[in-house]
Amino acid sequence: MFNTLNEKLQSVFKKMRGEARITEDNIKEAIRQVKMAMLEADVNYKVV
Repeated sequence: MFNTLNEKLQSVFKKMRGEARITEDNIKEAIRQVKMAMLEADVNYKVV
């Protein structure tokens, strides 16, 4: 569970580092991906 969550979070941050510019849309997408990764890892939805 933690390995999968770790991999997904690393993927999100790697993608953000690869962006030429950080925009509001990029940040919103990253937050969405982090939330989905946490939910998939069975983190309580109240925490997310």
